[in-house]
This record gives sequence, C-alpha cells and structure tokens, in this order.
Amino acid sequence: MPDRHRGERLHLVSTVTTLPQRTRRNTELVLLIFAIGIVLLAYANVGLATDGQVPTDLATLGIGIGVLGLVFHLVLRWRAAYADPLLLPMATLLNGLGLVMIHRIDIAKDRTLGEGAALKQLMWSGLSVACAIGLILLIRDHRRLTRYTFTMALAGLLLLLLPLFPVIGKNINGSRIWIGIGPFSFQPGELAKILLTIFFASYLVATRDALSLVGRRVLGFPLPRARDMGPIMIAWLASLAVLVFQRDLGSSLLFFGLFVAMLYVATERRAWIAIGLLLFAGGALVAWQLFSHLQQRVTLWLDPFAPGVSDQLAKGLMGMASGGLLGKGLGQGRPQLTYYAESDFIIPSFGEELGLVGLMAILALYALIVERGLRTGIGARDGFGKLLATGLAFSLALQIFVVVGGVTRVIPLTGLTTPFLSAGGSSLLANWVIVALLLRISDQARRPVDQARVAQVGQDETQVVRTR
Repeated sequence: MPDRHRGERLHLVSTVTTLPQRTRRNTELVLLIFAIGIVLLAYANVGLATDGQVPTDLATLGIGIGVLGLVFHLVLRWRAAYADPLLLPMATLLNGLGLVMIHRIDIAKDRTLGEGAALKQLMWSGLSVACAIGLILLIRDHRRLTRYTFTMALAGLLLLLLPLFPVIGKNINGSRIWIGIGPFSFQPGELAKILLTIFFASYLVATRDALSLVGRRVLGFPLPRARDMGPIMIAWLASLAVLVFQRDLGSSLLFFGLFVAMLYVATERRAWIAIGLLLFAGGALVAWQLFSHLQQRVTLWLDPFAPGVSDQLAKGLMGMASGGLLGKGLGQGRPQLTYYAESDFIIPSFGEELGLVGLMAILALYALIVERGLRTGIGARDGFGKLLATGLAFSLALQIFVVVGGVTRVIPLTGLTTPFLSAGGSSLLANWVIVALLLRISDQARRPVDQARVAQVGQDETQVVRTR
C-alpha cells in the first residue's frame, strides 16, 4: 500500500503543469543591437566633431562589434539559454564606449592608428570576448569549480607573486604589479582576483558553520571565536604584503575588502565587518607612516592644488567641472590635458565631454550590472553559486567605488582601472571573464527546476562514462 500511494503521488506530481520559463534571449538580442547602435553613434559623433565628417571605418567597426556580440548571443542561445539577458548588452555598451573615448584621446594626442591605444584595446576586446565565449562552452556547470579549490588558491597566489620576480616583473609609476615579456605587458593581479574569489567561495561554503559560531561578547557585541580568526588574519597579511612589496593600495583594498564581504555573506555575522574595518584601518595607518608614496597620495587627496605635488588630480577635477551638467560633447573637450586620461582617469574624460548626466548614466550601467550579479547570487540554488556570484558582483562594485572615489576626492587615488572603459588588456580580459561566470551561474539560477535536474543527471552520467 505505501508503495502504491507513493507511486500515485509521483504520478500526480509529474502531471502538474507549470508556466514555461521564458529565456529572454530575444530581449537580449534587441538590447544588444541597441547598445551597438549607441556605440556607433558615439563614434560617428567623435568623427564629426574632430574631422568634420563621419569616420570612413564606421561600418567596419560596426561589423566587428556586431559579429562579436552576435556570436556571443548565439552561444548563449545554445549553451546557456536561461542566462541573464541584460549582462551581455550592458558589458558590450561599456566596452564600446571605452573604445570610443580611447580613440577620441588618440586623435587629440595626434596618434596614428598604429601608435594609439584604441587599436590595441580593440584587439584586446576581441580576445576578451573570445575567452568569455570559450569559458561558457568549457564550463557547463559552475559547481565543478569546487573540485579545484586549492588549485585556484595556489594559482591566484602565484599570479600575485609574478610581478616580484626579478626578470619579468616591471615597476610602472611606482607600483610593481606588471609582468613584461618582450614588448607585451600584463597585470596578473586582474586574473588573480577571479581565482581567489572562486577559492573564497568554495572555502567559505565548507567552513561557514564554524565561522558563524559566537565566542565572547564585548560590550554586548558578539565576536567570533579566537580559533576562527585565522582566515581573516591570513587575508589581512596577504593584503599588507601586496601593499608593501608591490606598492599597490588599490589591489590591497580590493582583495581584503572582497574577502571580508564574502565572509559576511557566508556567515551573516556583522562582527566580521567590524574586525575587517579595524584591521584595514590599522594596516593602512602603519603603511602611511612607513611609505613615502602613500604619504604623497594622501597629501594629494587632502589638497590636490598644493604646490610640489602632482597636478593630475587637479586637472581631472577641473576637466569634470568644465563639463558641467550636459558636457561639452564628444570630441569637443580637452581630456588629453590630464595624465593617463585613457586609463586611470577615463572617468573624468567622460565627465568633461558627457557632463554629469552622461557620467551618471555610465554609473547607472555599472549599478545595473552589480544588481544583476547580486540577483544571480540570490537566485542560485547552491551555496557555492550564491557566494561566487555575490563575490564577483561585489568585486566590480568595490573597484568602481575605489576608482570613482579616487578621481572625485572621496578617497585617495589607488591606480585601479575602470572596468570595461579604461585602456588595458588585462583588466578588460578579467572583466569579461567575470561576465561569463555570472552568465553561467544565472543560467542555472533561472533555469526551470526540472530542466536543471535533467541537465545535472546527464552531466553526471557523462562523467561516469569518462571515469570508466
């Protein structure tokens, strides 16, 4: 009798019909076309403002960006049909706007096509999108990344240490965060943050129960047990090592802030945030007293117009002030007067030519990407996916805050690049990899439960066959 009743219940469950979940791939295609249209309009506007005519390579640029976007879209239809429909169009729009501004600064500096940064950025864009597509095809289930937890940690630490090697490490603008092989240079820390995020997510999922336990209470505030302080102390010491040996305040803040945020999400203990803030404040204070380059950045932050300091921040502020509310228009400002206007200070470049309205629109795009990443984390059905998506989204949010806060004097300058916009291949590659991972996790999160189970069973059977 129990078996018969259980069979009847299973039959009733199997006959229940649900409304089909829409993939929203057509919405993605429309938004993608719209994003490419905005990029081409901006590119044409630069040509009209600087040369008085529409650029002759407008169609070539449109075809190139269109092919990359369409191929990515078709791959998502094939391999990740339920992925978030907004991430690809927004990333494409930001990447395209960055290309337009870099090209505009090349024109202002009288750089030819072969000498400028725009062509290199275009090549890196194609490579980055290709890597993101390859990641979607290679990783069918993000949960398989948990098999390589400590491999990810080891690879991430190795990438962080590479710039310290005497042969390939390069010191640029006071920070030793680059490696150089011949004419090529790369910032391995950009990829290290992704590998370490994967490691943090996998590690915290396995240990969050122990880390959630409460030890002593101080003034009514629950503190974690002393034995559980090891992970955050190791992360703190590692961030200080990056600050001391590589002289990179931005990366140090990014790595430690990312770990503390993921630790809080995993345990829901506010004590970890308080401990993290105290540790970082203490480390930053000691570093400021010991290292002259940090003292210079704090002095520049407090008074960018002081004599004897760099006028980079002052020029960036004056450029944004001259842009006003609506900006001077693409191609009609003078962003090239600011040092590194196409990389570290690309936000002031947009502020000058697009004004406060255009800059707020760009920040709104970033906010939407972060929101979609957090939404993906909420919707994920597994703890690892929740933490990984949340960590990736928070890394973007923290990096944007640090960059925009630095150029607007909210915090001292750190030297981080603006995601998707700044010239730099390593940053662009890392951010497209983040988008690919979020797309993969969102596909699992938005996929109907029955299809997700069928897909998981099929993958398990394939793995068994390969093992045999």
